[in-house]
Amino acid sequence: MSQSDSGFTDLPPNQHSSDGPLPVGTDGEASSPQSSTPPIQTVPIPRLSWLERARQRSQRSPQSPGDRPASAWSWWAIGIGAGCLGGSVALGWAGWRSFKAFEDTLPSAQEVFTFSRDGTISIIAADGTILQQQGPATREKTPLQRIPKQLLQAFMSAEDRRFYEHDGIDIVGILRASWTNLLAGDVVEGGSTITQQLARIVFLNQERSATRKLREAVLAAKIERSLTKDQIAESYLNLVYLGSGAYGVSDAAWVYFGKGLNQLTVEEMATLACLAPAPSYFSPLVNPEITKDRRDIVLDRMVVAGFLSPNEAEAAQAKPIILNQKTPRRLIVSAPYFTSYILQELPKHLSPEAIERGGLTVETTLQPSWQDLATRAVQKTVAERGRSQRFSQGAMVAIDPRTGEIRAMVGGGNTDFAGNQYNRVTQAKRQPGSTFKTFVYAAAIQAGMSPYAGYADAPFRIGGYEPKNFSGKFSGWQSATSALTKSVNIVALKVMLDVGRENVIELAKKMGIQSELKPTYSLALGAWELNLLELTSAYGTLAAKGKHVPAHGIRRVRDRRGQVIYEAKTTPTVALSVTDSAIINWMLQQVVNDGTGAPAALKGRPVAGKTGTSDKARDLWFIGFIPQLVVGVWLGNDNNGPTYGASAAAAATWHDFMKEAVKGFKVEVFDKLPSLSGRKFQPKKRSNRNSQEGQAISDDELKSRQQDEDDDKPTNETERPRKRSSSEQSPQSEGETRRSRPDSGNGTEGSELRSRPRERPSRASESPSRSGGSERTTPVAPPPAPVAPPAPVAPPPPPVAPPPPVAPPSSGDGTP
Repeated sequence: MSQSDSGFTDLPPNQHSSDGPLPVGTDGEASSPQSSTPPIQTVPIPRLSWLERARQRSQRSPQSPGDRPASAWSWWAIGIGAGCLGGSVALGWAGWRSFKAFEDTLPSAQEVFTFSRDGTISIIAADGTILQQQGPATREKTPLQRIPKQLLQAFMSAEDRRFYEHDGIDIVGILRASWTNLLAGDVVEGGSTITQQLARIVFLNQERSATRKLREAVLAAKIERSLTKDQIAESYLNLVYLGSGAYGVSDAAWVYFGKGLNQLTVEEMATLACLAPAPSYFSPLVNPEITKDRRDIVLDRMVVAGFLSPNEAEAAQAKPIILNQKTPRRLIVSAPYFTSYILQELPKHLSPEAIERGGLTVETTLQPSWQDLATRAVQKTVAERGRSQRFSQGAMVAIDPRTGEIRAMVGGGNTDFAGNQYNRVTQAKRQPGSTFKTFVYAAAIQAGMSPYAGYADAPFRIGGYEPKNFSGKFSGWQSATSALTKSVNIVALKVMLDVGRENVIELAKKMGIQSELKPTYSLALGAWELNLLELTSAYGTLAAKGKHVPAHGIRRVRDRRGQVIYEAKTTPTVALSVTDSAIINWMLQQVVNDGTGAPAALKGRPVAGKTGTSDKARDLWFIGFIPQLVVGVWLGNDNNGPTYGASAAAAATWHDFMKEAVKGFKVEVFDKLPSLSGRKFQPKKRSNRNSQEGQAISDDELKSRQQDEDDDKPTNETERPRKRSSSEQSPQSEGETRRSRPDSGNGTEGSELRSRPRERPSRASESPSRSGGSERTTPVAPPPAPVAPPAPVAPPPPPVAPPPPVAPPSSGDGTP
């Protein structure tokens, strides 16, 4: 007989009985009842495993006569196996999903690059330079390529020898540390990797719990998947706290050794590396002997790791720790006036809770190179001219007129900010003097006036208010451009009355003036107090072709996770049309080219601007601009005391800064003077109006009218009682002795304003220096003895019109 592939024995059909199994004898052979048929010879059936039998059954057809139903235990075994397998898969899947859900709740590893500790505020310049820090912040972040290789090796030897081999968790390191601690009977070596320590610094705290360790391990793995090893090493070395207020290796090198990283010796590197586990305990400033022992251990580990030879380590261990303690760099403040301004601005944009919580990085608009130039320019002026001209302070601010970004700010001319933190750019409000005339003429240009409109510079009185030019003289007919160039007070007042005081105030506000302005007559001559920042910002509107962008110093603020929680979004306001701004800019260029702003001229580059001086030269101003930058300068005294100076000093200070700041700037020109055809100006009604004032006239007409005024002067002089001539009057009548100044020539200026904007008729004894805002071009000398006026050679011709009544000189400070 043969055995089939199915494993069963083949029996002849005629010998097979389906009535039941054959009886088997004791000898193993089948027995049968008495019969004539000879006994059947049998073959043993082999025993098969359950797996083979199941496979064989699966190969047979269900209709096969040889099929037999599967036993119950087989199906139960299969069901249990399948259930266990499915349960394991489901449990594994659920576990994986739970782990991923837990990992997703953890912060992004990219936050390592923007991390800032709670309670800190870091103010940085436009180029990333740190200007000031408050709280536990890292002052200087150094790229890995600038960190000495041996310094990283020292930290690896001390903290994580297999840093470049593991994936965030070092099982070998943990076992090694556990064995070492077991042998020592104390914790002498840790098992945390540098990646785990970085995760703890950035995302966790020092809590000792299983949950924190789990989060630390998961975060370390996440960091390893997202960052390169070099990025992890760089971040760790820049953030690790090393004691004595030093955060990061650069700060620590400065605090302990007074050195930069590239100047450290190998023993000093090992000293820094030994501080990480317990900065306060291992500090050489606290426990120098313990620090040295710990340093020597680090040097030995560097030998074991192959980073040092035994001889190098021995030589380093023989050297003592020599300290050169320095103040942490995070306590050093650059541009202190600017950073104090930024700290005052923060509450306008962030909630008190966000500021108190800290962890903020404030990105500002300051350009450090320009800040240095501005600081030197102001300090130089105060040092070289302050004593002779009797001013002790100065201030400067530079603004990009197209974006409103503050690029430099110097709030004082002294070098001791800690002794005097008063910011003269933002906190000091002073009378702008003739710099305010720009708004008067701009409003007139906006109303349709031509820059060639003619006005008579002649005695003028309105409502008891009678301003004077500083010289005490009157120059006759002047064009509006000429009057602005020479800063003639009488014409400025007439222009303001023609255009309307309210219109002047409205335009000034649109251009950026925020301080209170009232419609007094003295408004035209700069009676109402402003600060340097708003005045400079308003002039920036002209540089930006009539569009005003508010001045600001903060670009954006990020929280400790690097999320932007504030961003400056400024919308320009159109204050003047492009055509009108081009006209006023052309007029202001003449101030620099031919007038009082001449000291500010830059070679090969167009400049527009305006000088200004308040009563008794208490405030000396120059606000000037090129298309790309507007800069304002103020000089004076904190006690509002008079100076012996002039606005020429402010213009020269502006020039000292700009000649260096614009190097590398493309030379941009202002728009050309546009066509003036079709311009119509309808002046408002006012008393004593000459019908021709405010109308555009030609140069020939101006000369003709000037000649008429000159012809009338002898008659006018003989009609008045002879006093000291106007050119002879000086501030000596104020009880003030002025002396000659070597730099008070071209561009200097006087004013008619008191320190407060009050208008009232003054006593006749008051000097014209109180009632004139026009520039003076020569120093005031002691008056000569009065002489009798010369007799006229011939009778003068009769005047065209009788002159207006002349009242006693006014202080220019009364209200109408």
